[in-house]
Amino acid sequence: MPILPPRLEAGLCDRLLSLAAMQTDVVRRSQLLDIGLTAGVIDRMLEARRWQTDAGGLVVVLHNGPLTQIQREAVAVLAGGRVCALAARTAAARAGLVGWQSPDSIVEVVVPRGTTYPDLALVDVKVHESRRFTEDDVHPSAWPPRVGIERALVDAACWSRRPRSACGVLAAGVQQNLTVATRLMAELELAGKVRFHRLLRRVLADIDGGAQAVSEIDFIRFCARNGLPKPTRQVVRRDANGKRRYLDAVLVGPAGEVRVEIDGALHLVVQTYWADMSRGNDLSIAGEGTLRFPSFVIYGNDQDALRQLRLALGLSGPDRQTAA
Repeated sequence: MPILPPRLEAGLCDRLLSLAAMQTDVVRRSQLLDIGLTAGVIDRMLEARRWQTDAGGLVVVLHNGPLTQIQREAVAVLAGGRVCALAARTAAARAGLVGWQSPDSIVEVVVPRGTTYPDLALVDVKVHESRRFTEDDVHPSAWPPRVGIERALVDAACWSRRPRSACGVLAAGVQQNLTVATRLMAELELAGKVRFHRLLRRVLADIDGGAQAVSEIDFIRFCARNGLPKPTRQVVRRDANGKRRYLDAVLVGPAGEVRVEIDGALHLVVQTYWADMSRGNDLSIAGEGTLRFPSFVIYGNDQDALRQLRLALGLSGPDRQTAA
């Protein structure tokens, strides 16, 4: 609840309460002036430490206690000026994505390229500048202002440091019914030649069950560029929904035959999926079994997958990579 200045007339009190309710007790100083508060009243509330301020006085929190997560996000957005919005994982989490929050409680925002963003004391913020970000990209009614779910997910993927995370966050958005692969593909095309662009295109096609999903050719190329034996007896399959693709292959090395199965990208939705699969592969290397990999490790030339295949096949020496 906001702390109200003393002796406010009824109409002004109602306007302040209405603004506070709409914006979770976080406002711009200019908004307080617009509803009729004087600069003197605002300054006295701040000097008495009944309210808090940030962004060099641009943003006012209408209480003096700890900020909630949504209030921290509101401070970060209001500090950025008229065209600023929650972005990437922060925006996706606010839209309902579970399990992919920004690390260390950092609030991610996006602003147009060249925007001067102020220093903040109340919030740890990561500011992304974008040449293609405009007011039209901001959700029309969400509070705090954020980009739409498709832009949030694609930006989160492109701004990820690791290809595993980039693929996983897109798959999670689809699996949690926040969007569909075709909308993400359209947003990815709008983004242009961003980081992991080719990899993300293939993963989204895989999620959608399209023709570019993992195939015999993909795995043959993976083996060829890494100096592995050419696979034989490959079979591409789907489940009843057409969403999960397998590639069954047999490779022959000094240690004997190794069977490989590739799972479709929609099954990347749990962040630990490849980690769990990887541990299972290490166990299978010691005896009989099938090595399983999510399709994106083939697209992305994952080095853990390559290490496991070489161990299972009995290939020694350093990993070799040749042009695809």
